[in-house]
Amino acid sequence: MSRTTDPPPLSAKDKNSFAYLTIKDRLPVILSKIADSVYRLKGKIKEEYGEEGTEDLKSFAGCISKLRNEVQTNKPVVPIKDGRSDVVVWNDHLEEIIKCTGSPPKWFESPWLYVECYMYRRVQEAAELCKTLKDFDVFREQKEKSFFDSQQAILVLMEHLHNVVEEFKSGKQLDLKHLFENFLKVSLWGNKCDLSISAGQDFAQTTSPLDQLHQFEPKILVDNTDAVFTCLQNVKVTKGHQACVDIILDNAGFELMTDLCFAEFLVSFGLASKICFHVKAIPWFVSDVTPYDFSWMINQLCASNSVYMSKFASKWQQYIEDKTWQVVVDDFWTLSFPFNEMESRCPNLHARLAQSDFIFLKGDLNYRKLVGDLAWLFTTPFPESLRGFQPAPLCALRTSKSDTITGLKDGQASQVKAQDDKWMVNGNWAVISFSDKMS
Repeated sequence: MSRTTDPPPLSAKDKNSFAYLTIKDRLPVILSKIADSVYRLKGKIKEEYGEEGTEDLKSFAGCISKLRNEVQTNKPVVPIKDGRSDVVVWNDHLEEIIKCTGSPPKWFESPWLYVECYMYRRVQEAAELCKTLKDFDVFREQKEKSFFDSQQAILVLMEHLHNVVEEFKSGKQLDLKHLFENFLKVSLWGNKCDLSISAGQDFAQTTSPLDQLHQFEPKILVDNTDAVFTCLQNVKVTKGHQACVDIILDNAGFELMTDLCFAEFLVSFGLASKICFHVKAIPWFVSDVTPYDFSWMINQLCASNSVYMSKFASKWQQYIEDKTWQVVVDDFWTLSFPFNEMESRCPNLHARLAQSDFIFLKGDLNYRKLVGDLAWLFTTPFPESLRGFQPAPLCALRTSKSDTITGLKDGQASQVKAQDDKWMVNGNWAVISFSDKMS
């Protein structure tokens, strides 16, 4: 893959993303997993929806089989045909690509970001075309299992959060910066638990995330934690109020728990007064958080016999009721556009984020969209790779699962590759990348 300091605009002919063999191998595996999940759910669907549900499930499975064949045989991309609000955007974009290139994009000859997003949108189309299964999330069982499999790690994390919050309330002198760093990095490494990178196979956190921080420290290739902390602290000085923070979420399960604990820390320790969580409108990249997933998580914590889980769940429910926390949805997060097109494609969302004091973006897909999924020189400054997307100061918390990255030092990539040939794609290496609107 060639590298350039001046990447071209993302287009249907852009091959600066994953090699198409990655698509050829990976996407059919995910679609096969979906087909297997559908087969296992036959009895449950029939019990809940009757014969109509059974017929819908057959229709859904047929759509997935057709889609898998299209991927494997490198068919042209076709328009979306359901009734969701985003259909016009998807199909207009397809027309833009055809006008630009002269032909419809094909699976192995198009930007990986576009076709991967398109695949998940087609999975949703299969549900939308059913009468009874429009809200069907074929990934739900996997997401919920990942939460239950991570119970011990969650309990350890929440007990630690409870203890430091109580110590702070009692007036004990604590190292705020050190605590901030810990909770930020727990949230960062929570991103390792990504079901899409494992094609939906089990991926749970089974050990204490706090005990692993020291072990993971050398794996952070870009660490702008100090700048992030300073920026958040300065909001009160420069604006006279605590920060209003937006968090663009990634995965459900354990990662969502780390994000909620980080948000609680920000509020309890006076670094933020309001948190806005941005979730996906539809099931997305196997394990991404939907509104249902967010509510389900809180409800599970409420029902827990752990005093720490139930206590924080009640507190977080109150946060949602009094608007300290908000959960919002926008179709833009489940489109294929890089974020530097947000202002023109979705001006309302961009204007909303411009009112934020700080934005955290979680995970690999958000990072890819930040930098356009382009083959930047590794040493390109992160703010430069944003290509003008800077509605507010922002920080990307990402474990690397795709081959694009910026902000590294000279020679750093070669050194890491000598240790780990798969360093860009296996989720074992991470960045905490910061860009300040004012810089």
